[in-house]
Formats: sequence, C-alpha cells, structure tokens
Amino acid sequence: MRTYAGHSSAAESNALYRRNLAKGQTGLSVAFDLPTQTGYDPDHVLSRGEVGKVGVPIPHLGAMRRLFEDIPLSEMNTSMTINATAMWLLAMYQVAAEEQGVDASALAGTTQNDIIKEYLSRGTYVFPPEASLRLTTDMIAYTVANIPKWNPLNICSYHLQEAGATPVQELAFAMSTAIAVLDAVKDSGQVPDDQFEQVVGRISFFVNAGVRFVEEMCKMRAFGQLWEEITRDRYGVTDPKMRRFRYGVQVNSLGLTEAQPENNVQRIVLEMLGVTLSKNARARAVQLPAWNEALGLPRPWDQQWSLRLQQVLAYESDLLEYGDIFDGSHVVETKVAELVEGAKAEMDRVQAMGGAVAAVVSGYMKQELVTSHAERRARIESGEMKVVGLNSFIETEPSPLTADLDAAIMVADPKAEANAITDVQQWRSQRDQAAVDAALEVVQQQAKTDENLMAATLDAVRAGATVGEWSAALREVFGEYRAPTGVAGVSGVAEAGSELTAVREKVRQTGEELGGRLRFLVGKPGLDGHSNGAEQVAVRARDAGFEVIYQGIRLTPEQIVAAAVAEDVHVVGLSILSGSHMELVPDVQKGLADAGLTNVPIIVGGIIPDSDGRKLEAAGIAAVFTPKDFGMTDIMSRVVDEIRKANDLPV
Repeated sequence: MRTYAGHSSAAESNALYRRNLAKGQTGLSVAFDLPTQTGYDPDHVLSRGEVGKVGVPIPHLGAMRRLFEDIPLSEMNTSMTINATAMWLLAMYQVAAEEQGVDASALAGTTQNDIIKEYLSRGTYVFPPEASLRLTTDMIAYTVANIPKWNPLNICSYHLQEAGATPVQELAFAMSTAIAVLDAVKDSGQVPDDQFEQVVGRISFFVNAGVRFVEEMCKMRAFGQLWEEITRDRYGVTDPKMRRFRYGVQVNSLGLTEAQPENNVQRIVLEMLGVTLSKNARARAVQLPAWNEALGLPRPWDQQWSLRLQQVLAYESDLLEYGDIFDGSHVVETKVAELVEGAKAEMDRVQAMGGAVAAVVSGYMKQELVTSHAERRARIESGEMKVVGLNSFIETEPSPLTADLDAAIMVADPKAEANAITDVQQWRSQRDQAAVDAALEVVQQQAKTDENLMAATLDAVRAGATVGEWSAALREVFGEYRAPTGVAGVSGVAEAGSELTAVREKVRQTGEELGGRLRFLVGKPGLDGHSNGAEQVAVRARDAGFEVIYQGIRLTPEQIVAAAVAEDVHVVGLSILSGSHMELVPDVQKGLADAGLTNVPIIVGGIIPDSDGRKLEAAGIAAVFTPKDFGMTDIMSRVVDEIRKANDLPV
C-alpha cells in the first residue's frame, strides 16, 4: 500500500515519508521533480518554475542521503518513478544504502525505467530511443547480477491510458514494449542464457484502471494471459514463477473531475475494485490518487484519505478471503477473449513495423493515442459519454470540501527552487572537481563503446557529480531527441455539427478581416511533458479552421516567443500542468511585449488553482482554462473572440 509522494525538498519529503509509514503505508513511492526526471540541475534555465513542484529534487548524493535519513533501506520496498535518468537514481540509491551499511544485494524495489511510454505520453525522455534502450539494457543486466530483488523495469501502461489509449491499445503497446526490451537484453549478450529467466521474472508492470469496471477487470485478466503466452512461447521460460504477471496499479486520473470533485472518491473506489476483485488478476501494489488531483497538489490529509480507502477494503471487507469469483463467467471469458484478440492484432502491426522503437520513431503509436483521445473527448462533448457533474447531473449543492479552494490543495514551497539552487551550488563547491571531471570522462568514453555504463555511473555518484552533469555528458555522446507530436493527420470530430460550423465561420471571417488565415501557436513551456491537453487543443483548433503551429514539449519562453514572431501568429496558447504557470506565463508575456506583439492574446490551460487563474487574468492573460472547461469547440469560439478584442474588432 503506497501513496505517490515527494515535493519541495529532500528534507520535507523525508518527513512526509516517515509520517506515511507511521500511518500504515507499507512501501515508498518516490515522485521526483521534472528537472531530476529530465536530467537538469535546479539552476538550469529549463528548470525555472519546475523545481520541487511535481516531486522532490534529487540532483546529487547528498540529497539522496537526506531523502532516506532515518529510513532503513534494508527494510524498504521503494518504487521510484524515474525513466530517462533511472540509471543515475538507482546508482545514488545504492550508494546511499551502502552508506547505511546495506549491501546492494539486499535492496528491494522498482525503477520505472519505461522509456518507450515517455515518447508517447509523459515526455520525460532525454536521449533518442536506441540510446535510451541501451541504458535500460545495461541496468537490467546489472541488477540481475548485483541487485537480484530489484525490479529494473516497470513497464508503465498507466500513462498510455492517460494519453487516451483504449484497453486494446494499452495491452498491445505495453506488451510490444516488453518485447522490445527483452529482445534488446537478449541481443546484448550481457546476460547468460541460463540467467535469462531471471530477467523475465524481474520485469513488472504498472497499469491503469479506469472507471469501466468490467472492461478494466477483464483487461487485467487479458494482461496475465498475454504475458503467460509471450514468456512461455517467445522466450521459452519454463519456471511458472518467472512467468507471473506482476503488476502494481495507480487508478485512473484522466477521469477525475474538477467539477463536483467529491464524485472522484467513488470513481477511485470503483477503479480500485477493478484490480482487486479478480484474485487471478489482482494487483500486488495499489496506489490511489487523491480526490482533489484535478484541482492541484494534494495535501497530506488527502493522501491519507486515499490510503484509508485501501485499508478499509483490505481489512474490513471480505474481498481477500475467497478465490476468483469470476472464474467460469461466460461474460468475462468472452470479453477477455475479445481483448486478447484485439491486442494480438495490434501487436502484429507494431512488430511488422520493426517493433516498438520503430513504431515510436515513425509516429505511429503516438498518432494512434492522439486519435483515441480525440474520439473520447468528442464523446464527452456530445454527451454520448456521460461524466457525472461535468456534462450531466451538473446541479449541485455547495461543497464544504471546496468552499475555500485555496485551502483545498497544498501549495508548493515558494522557496523550494531557491533553496535547491543554493544547495546544488554548495554541493559543487565542496567536492573534488578533478575527481568529478575524471569520472564523467569515463562515462562519456564508455558510452561510445558497448561497455555496461552502471559501474561508471556509480563512480560518478561517489565522486559527487550531479544529475545534470551526468546527463550532459551522455547528451554529448547520444544527442537529444524530439519525439513526434502525433497531431498531424488527426481529426478530432468525424463531422462538424452546427456549433463547430459556426466557429469555423468565425475563424474564416476574422482571418479575412485581418488579412489571412488565423494562426494559433500552441506552446509547452518548461519541462512539463504531459502534452495530452496541448495535443487535443491543436487538433480541435485545426478542425476549427486555424493554421496550427505546435512544436512539441520542453521549450523555453524565449523559444516560444521566437516561434510567435517567426510564424506571425494571432494567438498563443500555453499548456502547463506542472504548477510552473506563475513563473513561465509571465516570462512569455514579457517576451511577446518586448517583441512588439502587443495584439497577440495569450490563452493558458492546465491544472491552475482558482486564485492563480484570477491573478493571471488580472495581469492581462486573455483567458484561463482548467479541466472543468471540457467543451473544446466553446474554447475555440472564445479564442476567436479574444483575437478580435486584441485587434479592436467587434465581438
């Protein structure tokens, strides 16, 4: 039983972990901030506004020591949600444990380390797919030999569903990722054939459970069936224990609503039942989001509520006392067979392209997810898919939970970034720089060979290097990467209804009045890689008749301003879900003003607390949209109105 936690600083996160363990939590699930996840130190220009927001900053060994101070790592099962820089974080965890007197062989836990889904959903990739797969392979080979109780890869289909995946796509893309990694390990020759079963046995999965209970429960049974077949038939694994489908779950956040957020509690419970009721497909670890996740950062009390939901199910109900209550159900068997058949057909398509990496590079998998997400949004907008409190049953009594919205969420420590910058600069000043330089030189030289990079990375940790320095050394060898956006060629609506037709006419007419087609720049400033919303805005804007400029994720405010100038745009839309809006939006606003684009309105969307939204609008931001604003066509109409206002045209 876990809660996904970490914020502000190593010391504050350490105190939070110790409180959660005292409340009955049985494992740790560490959330790292975006700079740590994407290989930047807190004082890097791209880290501005992002330090300590969605997780804890851990740029160096000193911070890792503080994170686990007074927590015996010999007794912990620690899950770390880290991907591109997973090797670095595992190395720091191992060294911190050794300093506690714990041998690496005694460590238990998981590094997520699923880089494929980063190109498709969360966007915290750093290196090109082939180089990233090499780092994953090296880690797997190292842990099998040296940290045998560690799960070096946690294939994470969770974020695929958050990006719009259907159950069939979640099954197929996750299994395709597993095949790509296992084939790479086998081809590397680093693991002897007689130990390959151990590699398969240490692979775990992290899945999503949506609110469609029967379908999601059947999906989990389908996962187990597919994994059994793949491990037995493709890889020849004979030990049944090594073929077990081992998975943890966080239930769906995509379906949580800002409107009537109290309804999220029953959604979370239903989703939890989908991965616990069927004993033969039961999750080994469950972590639940908080009821107010669509509003902002949950408070410790909100996290406690999610933990208590699990404890009531486990200790008060009789759920865990019986065998699988769905065995023999014709309905369940038929649905599982349908999902398996669909997943196998999709897996065959991916394999025919050359496998998961090829399907990432070509943009196929990303475009499929964007399409599925667009179809889901269209069903919500039309009312075909009902979401209680959002597009149906919207009448409500005032909620005591949200009477004071500013108090209903946790506010990140405003001094976290400055403190982290001071800390990393002090760390650098107190180390042996020559030893750091020498260690990083070895990392670079070995990256140019087939040598396993884990030993060199451990030496760099011990020398005192930082996550930004390690990543920069590898960037020089591997290069950086910009993944396909998946937006090209996707239509968000099958046919335009009267509302979209009216908006198209407004776009066309306004363009004629301004002397050309309206151009809409969709920008993702900072390190927030959750691009689902930006992609859907881009798709619907194009459906509405805009010329859309969308360059993908991880841009500085200066790059966004430069694109606005170069493309002579009529509106700039910024999407930020990481909490960095109060730093990055004003930076873009100032840049546009300095460039003379005073008639280009700025639209902002994301997880933005109400008080922050009011401040942004008071500062001149044309409009702020949050998850409650689900009508994309209405948003497009508002965008045209703001363009007209900014250019002194009648509205």
